[in-house]
Amino acid sequence: MGLFLALALGCLLILAPDALANFLTPKSGGSPNANQIDSLYKIVLYIAAVVFVGVEGALLYSVLKFRAKRGAVAAQIHGNTRLEIGWTVAAGLILVVLTVVTFVKLPSIIDPPNSGSSGLVLSASLTEPTPPNGHRLTVCVQGRQFIWRYTYGSGCLNNAFAGKLPYSYQQMVVPADTTIVLDIQASDVIHSWWVPSLGGKVDAVPGYTTYTWFKAPHPGALYHGQCAQLCGRNHAAMTALVKVVSPADFTAWLNQQQQAIQAANSQVYQLRQILTAENQL
Repeated sequence: MGLFLALALGCLLILAPDALANFLTPKSGGSPNANQIDSLYKIVLYIAAVVFVGVEGALLYSVLKFRAKRGAVAAQIHGNTRLEIGWTVAAGLILVVLTVVTFVKLPSIIDPPNSGSSGLVLSASLTEPTPPNGHRLTVCVQGRQFIWRYTYGSGCLNNAFAGKLPYSYQQMVVPADTTIVLDIQASDVIHSWWVPSLGGKVDAVPGYTTYTWFKAPHPGALYHGQCAQLCGRNHAAMTALVKVVSPADFTAWLNQQQQAIQAANSQVYQLRQILTAENQL
């Protein structure tokens, strides 16, 4: 009796929604594309579970129903055409359903939506991927051994240093309710950008630019990620953080970063003048 109660309690804990959250299914809740990936995964999982239960149930039934004593001569059955056609058609229909559902959901995973009414006021851009109205915030993500660098602004791919664009390391700061498009590159080896709550993983390949997007709905959230491609000795330390703030706080943080860059550049310029005057350069 005690064993039965323990098994029943264990089943209840396993089947509880909170216990299964992000255990059997991908993380979600941080961005619409992550939510769509999660829902598509669950559809495939539920259909696969039904097929698994059906097949294993039929197998168990057959084992129990047609068991015989040792030495019995098995009946020679040469097939059942209707049954074979039936399970072949059923398997084909399942594949068709999964294909249709996947292609229905793909646009909402790949194509970014417009920023919300409470998001940051943005200017249009032509770089892919692009929301319907063309307004989004671009952040360039550069993978290095073993840290992520984030540069903010539409010219971050080709004009980051000349434009003195603001940047940060390891932690990306973004405004809430705003469509964020990531231009992803690597400076040395292959890395993979992955913050599970914000969408799927995207490889960062030297010499190429890959893209993804997310739209975090609420300020105050902090999402954790990890480089998902083995990239060297300190791969495990190559973590990623995305901090979501209000549009006003983001604008203030961006201005603060720009001022810090200007101050650092001024100090370097002064030091260069001193070293030049002392013939040390």
